[in-house]
Amino acid sequence: MQDQQIYLDFNASTPIAPEAVAAMRPFLTDHHGNPSSHHWAGAPAKAAVERARGQVAALLGAQPDEIVFTSGGTEANNHALKGAFFAGRDRGDHVVTSAVEHPAVLKPLEFLRSLGAEVTVVGVDRQGRVDPEVVRRAITPRTILVSVMHANNEVGTVQPIAEIAAIARAAGALMHTDAAQSVGKIPARVDELGVDLLSVAGHKLHAPKGVGALYIRRGTRLEPFMHGAGHESGRRAGTENLLLDVALGAACEVAGRWIGMDAVRTLRDRFEAGLRAALGAGVTVNGAGAERLPNTSSVNFVGRVGAEVLAALPGVAASTGSACHAGSVELSSVLAAMGVPPGEGMGAVRFSLGRTTTWDELESVLRLLKGALARPG
Repeated sequence: MQDQQIYLDFNASTPIAPEAVAAMRPFLTDHHGNPSSHHWAGAPAKAAVERARGQVAALLGAQPDEIVFTSGGTEANNHALKGAFFAGRDRGDHVVTSAVEHPAVLKPLEFLRSLGAEVTVVGVDRQGRVDPEVVRRAITPRTILVSVMHANNEVGTVQPIAEIAAIARAAGALMHTDAAQSVGKIPARVDELGVDLLSVAGHKLHAPKGVGALYIRRGTRLEPFMHGAGHESGRRAGTENLLLDVALGAACEVAGRWIGMDAVRTLRDRFEAGLRAALGAGVTVNGAGAERLPNTSSVNFVGRVGAEVLAALPGVAASTGSACHAGSVELSSVLAAMGVPPGEGMGAVRFSLGRTTTWDELESVLRLLKGALARPG
């Protein structure tokens, strides 16, 4: 068992789907034309990009012309936030976001603050959930954008985006959601969510690293993120990354067939039940009282340090919810915002399951944990 490698970090990155690999293969050897070239060599490349755009749009319930390919979720978030701010400065300069956002949202907002933006950060409850009424109270006549993630990367809590979007729309503000963790795991249909902007990260849904997409609702004013020769309908200049675009399209098509299947959720719930049975009060689950991503289990090993727990699990790939600095343990900003007591949160470990996870693997992890935690902390 010591030599067994078990991957439980699917929220960090996923293996590339075989269908995505197959989609890329022809463009490694053939079809080398530029998608923007108006001749026989460019036509197949252009057709492949547009097919991929349609596949991404289908997963989101969007129109193909509302999809812009990006280099990943971080670029998509930067494009949405900065683009909305620069395009909307004639109407206002206020943005509302949440305390549990990914740095790919919080850092661009810090930059916009340096340019004069006012940013209001609303808190969350003990389950990591944003209260729509708190967002309503935070909105002012100068609010141009509300940005709240669809599902949290650490604890998996799913936010009430449709309710928040309705509030933003009534106030005349745009609504953006970072859906990097949710797309491909739960429904993320743009009309059901009511959003104007939605970010996708390819490597979270079995596409390669380095590709993503931004949904931009028709009619939404957004300053282009890249200026140049007018690619992506003038919204993101630069020659299209044909290879990665087709891979993302194929991965999105496959993901659509997985949404709604309960196999991963069943494994996750069985794993958490096994932890509680083995450790009792020695383990708590973050966000257990809220709607969560079906694959995500953020577990606190009470009185322990998450990094030390993982160190006792040779071969298990997972993530911690705290950081160690010069002998001290610091809670993640997400757990701190949720009000998780330090005695619990310093022992946080995130196990995130995927399509290939098996019960045999999880059972092995439970056995390793029982052995490791039987020793004094």
